[in-house]
Amino acid sequence: MGEERKGPSASRTTLRMTEHWQRIAMASSRLAAGVARRQLTGDFFTFPDPLLISRSYQQLGCSLLANPQALLGLQQALINDSFQLWQQSLVPGVAGEAADKGSAAAKPDRRFQHAAWLENSACDFIRRSYQMLASRTLETAQAAGNLEPQTQRMVEFYTRQYVDALSPTNFALTNPAVVERAIETGGESLLCGLANILEDLADGDGQLRLRHVDPNAFEIGHDLASTPGRVVFENRLMQLIQYSPTTETVHQRPLLIVPPWINKFYILDLNEKKSWIRWAVAQGHTVFVISWVNPGAELAETTFDDYLTEGPVAALDAIRDLTGAEQVNAVGYCIGGTLLATTLAWLAAGGEQERIVSATFLTTMLDFSEVGELAVFIDDEQITQLEQHMTRTGYLQGALLGQAFNLLQANDLIWGYVINNYLLGREPVPFDLLYWNGDNTCMPARMQSWYLRNLYLENRLREPNALELAGRRIDLGKVKTPAYFLSTAADHIAPWRSTYRSARLLAGPVRFVLGGSGHVAGVINPENSGKYGYRTHNQLLADPEAWLAAAQEQSGSWWPDWRAWVEGHAGERVAARTPAPGIEPAPGRYVKVRAPKGAAV
Repeated sequence: MGEERKGPSASRTTLRMTEHWQRIAMASSRLAAGVARRQLTGDFFTFPDPLLISRSYQQLGCSLLANPQALLGLQQALINDSFQLWQQSLVPGVAGEAADKGSAAAKPDRRFQHAAWLENSACDFIRRSYQMLASRTLETAQAAGNLEPQTQRMVEFYTRQYVDALSPTNFALTNPAVVERAIETGGESLLCGLANILEDLADGDGQLRLRHVDPNAFEIGHDLASTPGRVVFENRLMQLIQYSPTTETVHQRPLLIVPPWINKFYILDLNEKKSWIRWAVAQGHTVFVISWVNPGAELAETTFDDYLTEGPVAALDAIRDLTGAEQVNAVGYCIGGTLLATTLAWLAAGGEQERIVSATFLTTMLDFSEVGELAVFIDDEQITQLEQHMTRTGYLQGALLGQAFNLLQANDLIWGYVINNYLLGREPVPFDLLYWNGDNTCMPARMQSWYLRNLYLENRLREPNALELAGRRIDLGKVKTPAYFLSTAADHIAPWRSTYRSARLLAGPVRFVLGGSGHVAGVINPENSGKYGYRTHNQLLADPEAWLAAAQEQSGSWWPDWRAWVEGHAGERVAARTPAPGIEPAPGRYVKVRAPKGAAV
């Protein structure tokens, strides 16, 4: 009987092993073909550039050698830490949390959650050795005293990438969870992980395209972006979607949403419970959203002016023609908010400011003087490299920017998936937010170059009349439109203090709200979620720190707070507006176009 039970199990294991070897063979063949294809095309562009990183470390080395006394002090501290760690490891019963008391290495680290990291003396020694070395390495990177600010930023940032990469959790032999799973599966997990990494390399033609989620896990228009509506207008840059009402009456003034073009609009229309668009429709708004095109080389010469006039301005005209409404409330998310602000300034310069009666800015920067860790990627040399690359392609792949954004949270967005997909041999869990994050878009070469140089590098938007767009000099100081600014406390893309300074550039009344969590989760926070909370204050004080100290903590989502604010600008109730037959059902064609393959680590 025992042999009979083992037979089928052994057969299934053999079958799975055979399938993994087949996957490995097929992926290896695709990888070889992809690398050959890249060699023929000469497409070896990487961002950030390893040569620039190497040069920054050369300058660090020279700086440290110029101050040998400080370098010797750092080395002596490392020796002392090593000696203390070795002494602790020799004392029975010291391993684990007790040995960490009073140590900087004792800060909670989610990478070391497996019990063996504390209970097994060898694992505990490896863990504490790594944390000690990581801490001292970062301290050394910060010790240089005469580096240029950008060089110092690069050194510190990439040193963190280095020490994160060297974590013992990222290696099969020093990660107890990986060893356990390999034993449990008879090595199948490692074989499956090898197949996974080869397939990801093949998908990127030799550059690692790390999957956060199965690209076939969701269907746009069915699982995501499923709020009913119609595409009622389109041009070469965008489709305008009008959503079907769910209330008998609606607010008089429609609501126009301007999403970022670096990502797709359906971050605001995930599933039914998370969809901000579906929720706004249920509050009685006639909701319109811009769905940006995913451009190719044919739009290489498209300008920022074109995005303004063929985006929000064209949408305002279409809404007026479709509904008869001369005025709207508008919402801009991230760089969509930046475009909304420039639209307001452009309208003000032409005496048309009343076309938008209120503006909501979600995690939006207008003052780019402090962009957080993104500053490590912003300098003339790196932008020039991107421009040279875009000259060849006609556009900038969103995957390249996604790679840079992932580095900002490398342990979560890179190494966590390296462990799950490759070392543990598991498939990533279906997650709508990460599916959206990986559904990249491209940016036209000319527009992206203008955007990076004029806003991020030179910060000209905050200067009165420093920019001319579509024939008009713009000045944010002349925008008197009432504004609602939502920022999030843990935002690593649009740091809240920068968005706070941005809010003070406008001349009209501003309600500033600081939500919890980050750039996406803090925005997509349904009113019944009970998560995060937010802070408010009735004055926009000069100092953001003073505002934070005086602000009142509110529980739950910011959505109801915005609803109460925007209703004061939405007008009376009128009969619900049903979308015209239009061009096609929502979410339309544009949002379904996938970007070309490329590295997406």
